[in-house]
Amino acid sequence: MAKLGEILVRKPLISESQLKQALMFQASYSQQLGRILVEQGLISEHCLEQALREQDWRRNGYWVID
Repeated sequence: MAKLGEILVRKPLISESQLKQALMFQASYSQQLGRILVEQGLISEHCLEQALREQDWRRNGYWVID
């Protein structure tokens, strides 16, 4: 299953270093990764929605193009 951070880095909407920083923040404050990235201004709500949709499609076996 593709993780949200992996999807965002692959697109590329965020960098590996931005993902690592957000994950460290997440570990300290127990917020959802997508919410952290939006609040930090790294991605838009629209980009988050698209990435979450892709994640859901992959989880359910609908995503075939990579």
